Amino acid sequence: MSMSLSPNAQAILLLTAPLIAGRSASSADLLTFSEYKRLARFLRESKRQPADLLAPDAEVLLAECHNITDSTRLKGLLARGFLLSQAIDRWQARAIWVVSRADDNYPMRIKTQLKGDAPPVLYGCGDEAILNMGGLAVVGSRHVDDALVDYTEGIGRLAVAARCTIVSGGARGIDQAAMRGALQAGGKVVGVLADSLERAALNREHRNLLLEGQLVMISPYDPSASFNVGHAMQRNKLIYALADAALVVSSDYKKGGTWAGAVEQLEKLRLVPVYVRLQGEASKGLEALRQMGALPWPNPSTPEAFVEALTVDPMPEKNAHGQDELLFAVHEEPGKPYEAQPNVLPSEPTTLSQTATSPVSPAEELFAKVKELLARMETPKTEAEVAEELGVSKSQAKEWLQRLTMEGVLKKIPKPVRYQSASSMGSLFGQRK
Repeated sequence: MSMSLSPNAQAILLLTAPLIAGRSASSADLLTFSEYKRLARFLRESKRQPADLLAPDAEVLLAECHNITDSTRLKGLLARGFLLSQAIDRWQARAIWVVSRADDNYPMRIKTQLKGDAPPVLYGCGDEAILNMGGLAVVGSRHVDDALVDYTEGIGRLAVAARCTIVSGGARGIDQAAMRGALQAGGKVVGVLADSLERAALNREHRNLLLEGQLVMISPYDPSASFNVGHAMQRNKLIYALADAALVVSSDYKKGGTWAGAVEQLEKLRLVPVYVRLQGEASKGLEALRQMGALPWPNPSTPEAFVEALTVDPMPEKNAHGQDELLFAVHEEPGKPYEAQPNVLPSEPTTLSQTATSPVSPAEELFAKVKELLARMETPKTEAEVAEELGVSKSQAKEWLQRLTMEGVLKKIPKPVRYQSASSMGSLFGQRK
């Protein structure tokens, strides 16, 4: 992802981000999340966008925002251009990208699941296409015994065999065990961090994984932000929003971030099915979550059974956000069409054999048609060329191309990056392996 920020992203950062540079933090009176949410709604209803606040003639618009805050405060925030440029240089030097909710490449899963409650800005490092692949969210306590660590690493390895992504929070204990198991098996992992993205991005162990497209790390908080309990609690909803199902491996009873996130999911958000571990030593926390509606983890032993666990019917009574909230999040920048993202799960017949009788979602039907078309693509084409021919966004085309490459339908040609049907590659690329 390019670090070339859109005007909308720049405006949102100026209004909401601390723009931490080095050890000193900005003391500006930033808009709170609820204040920015009201401002974004006002701009949408006025058929304006955040970038309009930076226009030369923005004085009238700034005055019209008086119901959110006074124009003097907004002007002070928007005048932090030099501080923003310093922060951008720092992020770029660490290969950290930034995307705002008004940008096309903002993770669609987060937009559609959280709607108006999606973070205004996300910081990340690694291949952002992984963020729309779904998979299994694995969460749990920091302090666990070796047996649970081994058990969780096994779940990560099985996810890779099932060609599914692991989503977790990057914390010690269960989170890191699930991520480690998947990464060591060559799979893809999403880490949703509550703090210190900058430090994680510079970690020597992460660099190759980030560069090779196995790992992507994101955070809704400034890359230099230190640990904050509130941040750790709030990021939980992102972990669930990015997955197809979630597994709570361990949890304290009525305390801790794992418990709070699972309860919020079961009682309020209800974004995805939530499983709890039943194998091994009993847990009061897990049993309480089970009583709240969590499902017993079937402890699959094969890739087929693993995929079946991720394709159970979604939880009833989704969150109470209305259709207007969905439009608010997706159409924050006027004129951008809503594009549903496919649920990226293994699609080989051997992987889905046990779920063949399940109804196929519209997204999967669309992907099947795209797969049929691109499987006949004899002339190498770039992501942009494919996006133009299919009439979709470049990020959507990239996601489909990467999925088809993983399935062996397409081959990726380097320098410049292009894609071509695997059946028409000939001997040249066979020799490059």
